[in-house]
Amino acid sequence: MLLSFYLSILALALLAYANNGSVTDYAPLVNQPCPDVTINPLVRSFTPVNQSLHPREEDYVNTRLTTVIPNEWQNWVGDGSAIGYNLSEFKNTLFPRIGLAFSGGGARAAQYGAGVLSALDGRNQTSKAAGTGGLLQVSLYTAGLSGGSWLLGSLYMNDFPPIRELVQGNGHSLTGWLLDIAFFTPDGVNLLSKLNQYWFGSILWSVVAKGITGIDTSVTDLWSRVISYHFLNQTTRNNFFTNNSAHGAGQLWSTVPLLPSWQRYQLPFPIIQANSRPVGSNLTTALSPTSAVYEITPMEWGSWDPQLSAMMNMSYAGTHLTNGQPDNDTACVTGFDDTGFMMGTSASLFNQLIDRVHNTVQGMSSSVSKAIFSLLDRQLSVLRTRADDVANWPNPFYNLAGKANFQDLHSEWLELIDGSSNQENLPLGQLFVKARNLDVVVGIDSSAQIPTTNWPNGSALFLNAARITDLLQSSHQVSPPLPVATPKPPGVSDADLVPSSPPLNGDKPVINTPTLRLEFSKAHTQLFLDQVYANAIGGFVSNTNIPDPNFGRCLQCAAIDRVRYRINPPLARSDFCTQCFTQYCFDPNNPPSSSELPGRFLSRGKVGLIVGFLVAALVIAAICTFLILRKRRQSHAANYKKLMGPRDESELPFMRHDLHRESGTSTLSYGLGHLDWQVMPYVPEEHRELDPAPEGKPPTTT
Repeated sequence: MLLSFYLSILALALLAYANNGSVTDYAPLVNQPCPDVTINPLVRSFTPVNQSLHPREEDYVNTRLTTVIPNEWQNWVGDGSAIGYNLSEFKNTLFPRIGLAFSGGGARAAQYGAGVLSALDGRNQTSKAAGTGGLLQVSLYTAGLSGGSWLLGSLYMNDFPPIRELVQGNGHSLTGWLLDIAFFTPDGVNLLSKLNQYWFGSILWSVVAKGITGIDTSVTDLWSRVISYHFLNQTTRNNFFTNNSAHGAGQLWSTVPLLPSWQRYQLPFPIIQANSRPVGSNLTTALSPTSAVYEITPMEWGSWDPQLSAMMNMSYAGTHLTNGQPDNDTACVTGFDDTGFMMGTSASLFNQLIDRVHNTVQGMSSSVSKAIFSLLDRQLSVLRTRADDVANWPNPFYNLAGKANFQDLHSEWLELIDGSSNQENLPLGQLFVKARNLDVVVGIDSSAQIPTTNWPNGSALFLNAARITDLLQSSHQVSPPLPVATPKPPGVSDADLVPSSPPLNGDKPVINTPTLRLEFSKAHTQLFLDQVYANAIGGFVSNTNIPDPNFGRCLQCAAIDRVRYRINPPLARSDFCTQCFTQYCFDPNNPPSSSELPGRFLSRGKVGLIVGFLVAALVIAAICTFLILRKRRQSHAANYKKLMGPRDESELPFMRHDLHRESGTSTLSYGLGHLDWQVMPYVPEEHRELDPAPEGKPPTTT
């Protein structure tokens, strides 16, 4: 029986076209040969004092910084005369090390980040003419979490195409994000429709393929596959409900260095951020700042937090290690770093959203909640798991020597969750790591901390600064000074202090949508990108509804400012740039007022915190903190239920069950020893099409 099940799944894995792969490519390869860890250790351990970058990261960023970025600076600012400098005076000194941080916020944040990137992209001639286009090309790092990681995953795995084409398609090689197709109910709210059932079956087929390897799966795996249909390639409107492509499965994060653009050193180095729920805590609320924060790069993953200070080889993620050693020479795992799973891990908020008592997902519609629970219940009836509301990662830092303070030192698994679960919704911390030595950090914030309007309130800046001050002083650069609270002048209300993110011209905003909205019409996405783009290139002029024609040059002033101090003697700030800093940097003696922004759709909620200048606070944090008034920490709701309780066993036709799983404890072995049931992902007969088989291959079914 068990052998029959295994052979059936193995046969299904061979059914897709060879050139497009199979949805079962989501499954990692287990029992793989391990490298000689005495020569090439899988784990890199260090201390905050002697931290260093991965050699391949260091080589890449240094080569890009010295051979590519100087030319990109010239492309962006010309000879420097437009901002009052002579660029040739900078030629003997290294240009600033710049990082871009993209916030979480679901599809809203992904679209918002795309709109800003388009404004910063020197390939966009309108952006270049505005003076903002070029910052992307001179940046050394990008970092994203949750929805921001969707943008990065899509951007890199599609080899860095023009941003508008990435999101909206180009009519041939790119079909766009297809955001008008609902994430969990692509054929509408009728879950029993034929096409929904085909699609559910495909999603489950991927996750079952991973689960039968012996690696625990969860709702995050379902979520990861859903995200992949939209943000990775291989999915079109015509094949959305078929299995004739892998739909992004098997596109590995560790293969980013194989991209042609990477090999030309044209891409910033990418980082995805995730948080970790302490194993055994079963927390369904926001995390404490003390919980370890992880980063995931194409080279390695781990944490710079002093409690861990260790990294694991990305190509062998998913391998169980004890004090850095695999169980044996063939106990390694490869292919665990499916990019969809990396994005899904960074956006896994289910421990805070799922209410098992009422079978609802907070913030999602009834039909979406039903779809999620139907998929999860079918998954859990097939596969064992240890924690079904987090991303389950085998712990390579298990019993690692010298890490007595590591929160999960004695756990063989890690429970990774959304990268903003500690309420830091901007991945600034990864860009403040001392070894990276960045000069400028740009925060692109599409958070929604203000519940009545879904605008950001700037709290991510303060939370990042507090975490660095309290916990990370030995491992991270000091946070730049932030404005302190000052008494509001007479006549200035809390509503006067909210972000200046609505459109400059007074149009009603369409960009402050709920975080869990997962469907956008084509027209909405177009208008969304247009509004973000217009603000991102426009800055603002007090008491008008017109853009600032000098904003692009002011952005150049901010980005290059620190280089002045590397020249001996230091170069004086130019008159033009001095004017920019006066215009855009916060002045506690002259706080901003909504009266300076006539006709804007500003919130009237009692939520005062910041006024940003790039739609939702594009912050040049390493130079000056733009227009921040005071700090107010926002806490997540604490009344979420645990993902526990009885499961709805009502049947849907996308799975056939022959036997039931018996309860048991999780095993660490890879293979089929823990399986004692038989189940087949169900592909309806009328959806099967027999295709001619390549020579020497079995026929394929889609």
